[in-house]
Amino acid sequence: MAKRIFITATNTNIGKTHTTLQLMRYYADMGARVCAFKPIETGVRDEPPDACALWNLMRTLNPHTSSLHVSDVVALTLPLPAAPYVANGARIVDRTQLLERLTHLETYCDILLIEGAGGLLVPIDPEGMMIDLIALFEAKALLVTHASLGCINDTLLSLEALQSRRIPHEWVVNCRTQDSDFDHISAPYFKARFPDYYRLDEGIERLAQVLIK
Repeated sequence: MAKRIFITATNTNIGKTHTTLQLMRYYADMGARVCAFKPIETGVRDEPPDACALWNLMRTLNPHTSSLHVSDVVALTLPLPAAPYVANGARIVDRTQLLERLTHLETYCDILLIEGAGGLLVPIDPEGMMIDLIALFEAKALLVTHASLGCINDTLLSLEALQSRRIPHEWVVNCRTQDSDFDHISAPYFKARFPDYYRLDEGIERLAQVLIK
């Protein structure tokens, strides 16, 4: 079984795909065969943008995947840009199909990066939420959090959800150019409570190494 890392976030548009692509490049540079999986993508009219980004880089970094199509990377696409529960009309998502797609991709790689949709408590159907897929896939979670005002609350709530379910996890702040206030608005708290916390703008190396331990 490949090493499975599930990339989630405090909300949508936080930087899951950006983080996943960075990790893919890092692990490939280490010499690992890397694959990516997007179980569910909503807001898809034609091609799934997130899955396509993962697929294109995967085929570049891992020649063994050259025969795979983007449909091998994403299991379920839905046109409405909403939670899967809503976008799929409250129909049950076939977990067996998700697991089959995951195990097929694992035959091509040593490290499998799984990108979620939205945040941890996004409902996927009447029977579960995105956080439940992390346990289903037996993956380690990486929580990506934003760096704008409110990130402390959002980060702590998401960490509490992961801890309450005993899901192994790490977390990282995606500090973007527009987040110039982070260093004096939110960073002092993170530095006090989590002295060794990770920031994407400071490099992915240390985080990438701890994720595969």
